[in-house]
Amino acid sequence: MLKANGLGYHYPNKNWLFHKLDLSIHPGEVVGLYGESGAGKSTLARIMAGFLKPNRGNIMVENEQYPIKGVHPVQLILQHPEKAVNPRWRMGKILSEGGIPEDSLLKAFGIQEEWLSRFPSEISGGELQRFCLARAFKPTTKYLIADEITTMLDAVTQAQIWQTVLEITRQRGIGILAISHDLYLLKRVCNRIIQFNDKQELL
Repeated sequence: MLKANGLGYHYPNKNWLFHKLDLSIHPGEVVGLYGESGAGKSTLARIMAGFLKPNRGNIMVENEQYPIKGVHPVQLILQHPEKAVNPRWRMGKILSEGGIPEDSLLKAFGIQEEWLSRFPSEISGGELQRFCLARAFKPTTKYLIADEITTMLDAVTQAQIWQTVLEITRQRGIGILAISHDLYLLKRVCNRIIQFNDKQELL
C-alpha cells in the first residue's frame, strides 16, 4: 500500500496548501484526485513520489517510510513531458535511462523504432508522453503518480494512452493516483475519486 499520513505542506510565509491529509492507494487500485488548477494537486504529486518533503506527516510504501533507498517504487508522470527529459539527448538514450524497457512496453505504447534517433523537439507531445510512460514502468514500479498526463493531448490520443496504462497496471498490479481537473475522465478510469474542498482538505 502507498499511504500518506497527516500530510501538510505550505510554501515559506504562505498558508497551508493542504493540512492533515490522509490518503491510501492499494496495489492495482486507481484512485482519482480531483480539484481545480492551482489547488495544490501537483505539489501533492511531487510529495507522493518523493521529490518534495512535506512540512508535516509522512508517506509509507510497502511498510517502508520515505525517503526510500535504492530504486524508487513510486514513479511520477508529469503533465508536460518535455520537462521530464533532457532536450540534448536522443529518445533512445532517454528511454534507456535507468534500464531498457521491455519490447512489449514499446509495442503497447506504439513507440516506433525511427523515433529513437530523434530529439524530444522532433516528436509530438503525445509521442513524448508515450516515452515517459514506457520509461516509468520499470520492473520495480509498484505505484504510478499520473499528474494530468493527458491534459495537453487530443481526445483520441488521450483515450489510447489511458487504455494502455490501465491494461499494464492491471497486469502488473500497479496502483495509480490519477490527478486531474477533468472529472469526466476520472470517472471513466478510477475505482474511486477523492476531491479537494474549498479549504484544500481531502474529503
